[in-house]
Amino acid sequence: MKDSVRFAATALLTACALGGAIGIALPASAQDAGEINRTLLAAAKDGDRASAIAALDRGAAVDAATRIGDTPLLTACKKGDTEMARTLIEHGANVKHANASGVTPVMAAAYGGYDALVALLLARGADPLATDRVGKTAMEYAAGQGQTQVVKQLLDAGIDVNRRYKNDLTALMWAAGYDRADTAKLLLARGADESLKDNRGMTAKDIAAQTQSNQVASLLSAHQPQ
Repeated sequence: MKDSVRFAATALLTACALGGAIGIALPASAQDAGEINRTLLAAAKDGDRASAIAALDRGAAVDAATRIGDTPLLTACKKGDTEMARTLIEHGANVKHANASGVTPVMAAAYGGYDALVALLLARGADPLATDRVGKTAMEYAAGQGQTQVVKQLLDAGIDVNRRYKNDLTALMWAAGYDRADTAKLLLARGADESLKDNRGMTAKDIAAQTQSNQVASLLSAHQPQ
């Protein structure tokens, strides 16, 4: 028997002896892995830490993702589940992961105003200046939603209060555009420059007038720059 034929025959006999390991066990294993990952994703969505830990112990990929790229950690952050997020991070979850839209865990937490979660993510190395696919950062999400405590956290983390974002917008302009008076008040107290203009030549006061953000418009009209 030629060597090549002998090798093929031996390989076939070995596969049969292992119960079809080559043809059957590997796909079955992959299928099992997929099921375990889905269990983890479902547990993160449901806030079921016990099931999440059990899935991880069974070998679930901590950064398994949905079709839109949401990992268990990102899902937990969208829901504001700090303890689930902590558990996932302790198991090695990537705090900088971005989904298909470029949204990261800290952006999701900032948008929801989950300040304890934002603190956890920043402490574990999340990038507060990462941008999503349309160029927004955690600060813009927080300021636009009026999440004043999160805005304070980001400023305390060292982000310049007058930092320019996409289209030369500032955090104050984002707060003005959505009439977030408390957030605007904090930004002004922290040194926000209301005279800055975006790429259209509009100041925060102009934006407040354009969007009929009456509370911020009144605040800016009464504000005396220091």
